[in-house]
Amino acid sequence: MDSFELNKIIAAVLLVALIIIGIGKLSDAIFYVEKPKTPGYVVEVEQAVTASTETKSETETKKVDIAALMAMGDLAHGEKVFKKCAACHSIVKGGKNNIGPALWNVTGRQVGAIENYKYSKALATYGKNWTFEELNGYLLRPAKWIPNGKMSFAGLKKEKDRASVILYLNQNSDNPLPLP
Repeated sequence: MDSFELNKIIAAVLLVALIIIGIGKLSDAIFYVEKPKTPGYVVEVEQAVTASTETKSETETKKVDIAALMAMGDLAHGEKVFKKCAACHSIVKGGKNNIGPALWNVTGRQVGAIENYKYSKALATYGKNWTFEELNGYLLRPAKWIPNGKMSFAGLKKEKDRASVILYLNQNSDNPLPLP
């Protein structure tokens, strides 16, 4: 390929680019629409408060009727929903820790109590037991219930799902807690 052919190719590319830019400018001039200074109508929207904007203190002030919540639960449904948790947690007796700690005997156990698992500082120093209420709050929004933990699960928003998983966790124990 000689320099004359190369110059023709470069000139053709530049010409196409100039034509495209020119058509864009021309169409802006032909189809220009001046926007009004005030809109023809205003849509008023109330600011909705989303569940994700609540803090732990707001959640704690909402007293959950744990007995009514647990009555919504279903053990078979809990086993099904727990499959989301099984990616990181084992639930079998003597099961090993995975990404998350083993959850056999979790109900009633102190938070952050398994010795051969490296908990986040927030969980290791939490100082409470996994009661039905604590499990419900944590399963709703783990990152909000115990901030600075390392569990990245978004939570279970449906009450029936949480109640069912709590029943399932309680059932998978040497000494299940009595239901409220």
